Amino acid sequence: MKALTIWQPWASLIIAGAKPFEFRGYRAPRAIIGQRIVIHAGKMSVARDEVSDMIGLFDLYPDAEETKEMCLHRDLAVPVLEDFLAGNLPMAAGIGTAFVGEPRSGPDIAADFGVARANDSSRDEHANWGWPMLEIEAWSNPIPARGMQGLWPWPDASSFAEAL
Repeated sequence: MKALTIWQPWASLIIAGAKPFEFRGYRAPRAIIGQRIVIHAGKMSVARDEVSDMIGLFDLYPDAEETKEMCLHRDLAVPVLEDFLAGNLPMAAGIGTAFVGEPRSGPDIAADFGVARANDSSRDEHANWGWPMLEIEAWSNPIPARGMQGLWPWPDASSFAEAL
């Protein structure tokens, strides 16, 4: 099984079902489309100010275009974002799995949310493609693991015998 390292709070937003697409600058490789991957929360996270700003947009301007452009489900996202600010999200660990659907272009996804552009972060170059994150399976306990850039092989279960 392949793993994808994603910065917090984005990894936990996927596992919570609040983030239906993982935005990337490139289309998902054919080899993982239709496959289950591990969602790995990286040891790095986004700036706290970025997350505070997101919560502020949800609270003050729930129907604003900037809020809708994030393509997040507000009711599921806000508790995760608050947990991030409280320091309660796992880092450097596998936290669950998701089935990767057929990738969609950023503009197509934006149209679904009723906006001209789609991007759930300040990194516009990563919003070209949305990888649908489907059939989410959250793990009850994070499994500590060192991540890597891009897709990487998740170790087999016997590698984690001590962690379980």
